[in-house]
Amino acid sequence: MGNFDLLWRSFSSTSAKSEVDVFPLQNEEIDSEIEALKEQAKNTDLSLHIHTSFTKAENEQQLENLLSNLLKYGVLLASAVVLFGGIIYLVHQWDQPAKYTFFRGEPEQFSSPEGVVNAVLAGSDRAIIQLGLIILVATPILRVIISLFAFLQARNFIYVVITLLVITCLSYSLVGAYI
Repeated sequence: MGNFDLLWRSFSSTSAKSEVDVFPLQNEEIDSEIEALKEQAKNTDLSLHIHTSFTKAENEQQLENLLSNLLKYGVLLASAVVLFGGIIYLVHQWDQPAKYTFFRGEPEQFSSPEGVVNAVLAGSDRAIIQLGLIILVATPILRVIISLFAFLQARNFIYVVITLLVITCLSYSLVGAYI
């Protein structure tokens, strides 16, 4: 322990002088392949082609905004409907004790989207919750369908085929539940 104190005192008693060298910053040339391509494009006829590859077209930006808003507002709408249905369900069922002794499956009216809509129109609080869940599931499916039409319009057939495969898988999983 004494060696450590002696060592510490020797370091702490010496005052170290430090000098800072200041070098002015000079503008460095940007060494980038993109900048070189842009510079090369200024001198050739490829300037329009290179410029469009760095920026999105206006219709691509509009499609991106449409799909983004569709997902955002679809989830918000579905959440609001489920919350509303849950509140109504709790208001009507708050004094009912839970019965865990016997399992009952979903009623027949909730086995199809048409049945859910009919039950909502009849005033069922559980149907409102189910409608919110249907909206939540339908939102990304609608996004895939809109993407398909956008890819068809852009004549991007590779993405058309991929989107058709996704729609086929979604349709099979939804229809397969009813068969």
